[in-house]
Amino acid sequence: MGTYGYCAPEYAMSGKLTLKSDIYSFGVVLLELITGRKAIDSSRKPGEQNLIVWSRPFLKDRRKFVQLVDPMLQGHFPLRSLHHAVAITAMCLQEHANFRPIISDIVVALEYLASQTNKESPRGAAHSSSLPSPLQQGRDSFSG
Repeated sequence: MGTYGYCAPEYAMSGKLTLKSDIYSFGVVLLELITGRKAIDSSRKPGEQNLIVWSRPFLKDRRKFVQLVDPMLQGHFPLRSLHHAVAITAMCLQEHANFRPIISDIVVALEYLASQTNKESPRGAAHSSSLPSPLQQGRDSFSG
């Protein structure tokens, strides 16, 4: 049985897990990282408790991507990187499993995102440009 909030729609209907079900769950985790929210948070008001339901309008409109971002970042992030990260997330969260990417394509997209993030200066204050990218930190910890 899958964890509520991370289950792909087809799993909820059929009870069968596939590789594409895992891609959906990974998309939920990516969305949690972007938003700083939990997949299911009963402490939030109705309409905001389910992260996927809450985020759908933002994921469909590129101009609203910024509204997804964890407020703790206080606007200090590269805008282009946000757009790439949200696009990857949205692909993983496609309602129909056949439209979701395969994991190797996600890895390539995330590697590209990490390489570009290091070249960009964060949106907002210049002083934050010295902050290392979380993706870079993770990659550095595995490479040595």
